[in-house]
Amino acid sequence: QVQLVGSGGGLVQPGGSLRLSCAASGRTSMYDMGWFRQAPGKEREFVAAIRWDDGSTRYADSVKGRFTISRDNAKNTVTLQMNSLKPEDTAVYYCAAGGNLWSVALPRYWGQGTQVTVSS
Repeated sequence: QVQLVGSGGGLVQPGGSLRLSCAASGRTSMYDMGWFRQAPGKEREFVAAIRWDDGSTRYADSVKGRFTISRDNAKNTVTLQMNSLKPEDTAVYYCAAGGNLWSVALPRYWGQGTQVTVSS
């Protein structure tokens, strides 16, 4: 069984930075991992993903050039460095793993979510 625990959310001013972390328990080293977000009144959307084998990454167009996803397979962690944050980045961010995350953004496992609020 895989469990994902996200952390690092908070309140930040526009233009600021936050770093989200996701600690995974269970055998996740061979799972693609990623982040999704859900803003109030909106559907949950894909943010970023990283492959388990070669570390390839992919991003939503809305965050390209501002967000960076990385992982440490030895520590079973994945991080999302978020820079140049905008008010429209405000959402609950969810760590995710496995399933068809990479190909069709349908992961098998979900973390509990961490709130990110970008506001002055």
